[in-house]
Amino acid sequence: MSSLTLSKEEEKRLKGLGFLNNKGTDNFSARILTVNGKVTAAQHRAMADAAETFGNGILTFTTRQTVEVQGIPYEKLEEFQEFVENAGMAIGGTGAKVRPVVSCKGTTCQYGLLDSFAISEEIHKRFYEGYHDVKLPHKFKIAVGGCPNNCVKPDLNDLGIVGQLVPNFDEDMCNGCKKCKIEKTCPMKAATVEDGVLEINKDVCNNCGRCIGQCPFDAIEEGTPGYKIYIGGRWGKKVAQGQPLSKIFTSEEEVLDVVEKAILLFREQGKTGERFADTIARIGFEEVEKQLLSNEILERKQEILDAKLHLAGGASC
Repeated sequence: MSSLTLSKEEEKRLKGLGFLNNKGTDNFSARILTVNGKVTAAQHRAMADAAETFGNGILTFTTRQTVEVQGIPYEKLEEFQEFVENAGMAIGGTGAKVRPVVSCKGTTCQYGLLDSFAISEEIHKRFYEGYHDVKLPHKFKIAVGGCPNNCVKPDLNDLGIVGQLVPNFDEDMCNGCKKCKIEKTCPMKAATVEDGVLEINKDVCNNCGRCIGQCPFDAIEEGTPGYKIYIGGRWGKKVAQGQPLSKIFTSEEEVLDVVEKAILLFREQGKTGERFADTIARIGFEEVEKQLLSNEILERKQEILDAKLHLAGGASC
C-alpha cells in the first residue's frame, strides 16, 4: 500500500506532467523525454546531475526511450522541472494522448531501409508536440522500424512504420540458374526457381531488400523504397498483433498523413478507455483502412479537434 499523502487530484495532475509516484513513498519518478532515444553528452551530464541533486542518483530507461529519474521528493518537483528545462529538455510522456515516438537506429544500421531518425523526429514534432493537448480515448503509441527485422516491434504499437525495399524483378534477365543466388539469399524463402524461371511469392516476401544486386545477370538490380504501415498493435495484458495496410507507401508525406488520420479517427470514433486495437476490432479493419486511405477525415480535422471528447478517463499511466 502506498503511503502517498497527496490528494488523488494532485497525484493525477502530477502524472499528467510526467511525474509518477514511487509506491510506498511520497517520492516520484520523472520521465525526461528523448527524441527517438537520442540525447547529447551534455544532456546526459545534466540528467546525471539532476538525479544526484534531486533524486536518489539512479537513472532508468523506459520502453518508450524516455529516461526516469527516481526518488524525487514532492517538494522538489518544481525545482527539478526548472532544472531540466534549463538544460534544454522536457518531462512528460504520460496520459491518454500521443506518446513519445520510438525508433530503431535504421539511419545508421547496415540493414536500415529508411532514415528512421528523420521521420521519427518529424512525427515527434508534428504529433507528440503538435498534438500534446489533444485528448484521446487512451494512449497512442507510434514506432518506426528501419527494416522488416522489426527490432522496435512496430507491429505491436498502435501505429507502426516499417522500411521497405520492394524488389524490381526483370523476368527477361533471369537465366533460371540451377543454383540461384536470389533463392539462396532470401531469408523468407519467398524466391524459388520453378520451371527454369525465378518466382517471387509476394505474400511471403517482406521486402527486406536482401536480394537486390545478388543476381549476376541483373534480374533484380534495383528495388523501390517504401513504407509499410501497421495499425492496431498492442502489448501488455492483452496482446494484439498489428495489421498492415494493403498499400506500400512511397512518400514520407503520405505516411505522415496516415499517422494524422489514424490519430483523428481514434479521437473521433474511439470510446473513452479503449485502445486503438479495440476501436479497429469494433469498427472493422476494412472500414478503418478505407478511412485511412481517403482524405475525408483530414477534411474534418478542425471539427474533430474542437469536439469535447474524452474529458475524463483513459490511460492510467
